Amino acid sequence: MKKLCLAALAVAGLSSGLAQTVVKLQGFGGNDTAIMSSLVREVVNPALEKDGIRAEYQGIEGDYKAALLNALAAGTAGDLFYVDIFWSEPVFASGKVEPLDAYFSKQELGVFVPSLLNAFSFKGKIYGLPKDFNTLALQFNKDLFDEAGVKYPNQADTWETFKAKLQQVQSKLKDVAGMCVVADFARFGAFAYATGWKPFNAQGKTVLDANFKRAFEFYTSLVKDGAGKYAQDLGEGWTGGCFGSEKAAVAIEGNWIGGFLKDKAPNMKFGTTFLPLDPVTKQRGNFIYTVSWSMNAASKNKQAAAKVLRALASPEAQNWILSRGLALPSRSALAGSPVFQRADKYGELSRVVFNGSTRQGGNVLPFKFGSYDGGDWMRPINEALQAVITGKKSVDQAIADAQTELNKLVK
Repeated sequence: MKKLCLAALAVAGLSSGLAQTVVKLQGFGGNDTAIMSSLVREVVNPALEKDGIRAEYQGIEGDYKAALLNALAAGTAGDLFYVDIFWSEPVFASGKVEPLDAYFSKQELGVFVPSLLNAFSFKGKIYGLPKDFNTLALQFNKDLFDEAGVKYPNQADTWETFKAKLQQVQSKLKDVAGMCVVADFARFGAFAYATGWKPFNAQGKTVLDANFKRAFEFYTSLVKDGAGKYAQDLGEGWTGGCFGSEKAAVAIEGNWIGGFLKDKAPNMKFGTTFLPLDPVTKQRGNFIYTVSWSMNAASKNKQAAAKVLRALASPEAQNWILSRGLALPSRSALAGSPVFQRADKYGELSRVVFNGSTRQGGNVLPFKFGSYDGGDWMRPINEALQAVITGKKSVDQAIADAQTELNKLVK
């Protein structure tokens, strides 16, 4: 009798194993591999066990975009995969990604921060659920501002008052820049958006108009007017690097700078506030950097994949990520998480970055550039910024040259 029971259990176990549906996930390699594997093991798979579904994460090292596109073309891509907002639209337009509208109700989709969900909308359909996100915020070194006797930056600052504070710090602390200025649209663009300027007009053209020029003049003047120094002149490639080494008093970065500062400058007393306001529009601008979980249109496990996707974007999963300080949640309700209420410097950083995606962020646009390669589109503007910051061109000449290059690209 005992043998019969054991045999029955073995058969039942075998049957359960055979019935299990494996949903393959693909995303970034590096740290994401360990993080996502833990999330899947601790949160996602236990939630799906009753459905006979098991998720497996595969991190892709190296050029993730190229690897995903090759896998989609070859029919070997996972059932679910990351799509970076930076190059999302050409992938959505390819027909290789499944629209999600048929798998999720409007009520289910309505729980996500609207600006994030809109970032993965294409021609009226939803092609991905926002995994998590970042925006830009302003970090400032309290000790350096105190040493210079200058008031901290705050959310009421305009470009002018912010610049004046940086000038005072830089003039009083000879070995410290107010800000290290990078020739990069990924930072400058937030100031351009504050004016109301958009990368593409109603006709789909990029026009570097008077609003763009006004932001361009302000941003590049930070170096000329003694409020900042060119990042390369400080031996750094990003504002966080200057900030962490105390070569600059402020940085403009997202929540990712928190982990860097924990390692690089754990004792630094820093605060975080919103980017300064355009003195004309009284608005601030910002980017949304985000990645979606999207479904393979050729997946043979779409219904199971939808259940995995639901678990990956669940409050439990996002709280798991948030509580570990890894990323910010894409669900609106998690704005009330205790993590955001912490009084310490990292709680403030997360809180300001999260709220940068809301109306407090002002003119907030996703970090994407339609059907164009974002790197190709940004190149003429980055070159124009560098030319002016280094004194090689006037503002008018640099913008005119950038417009010429963009006219060749944007038809």
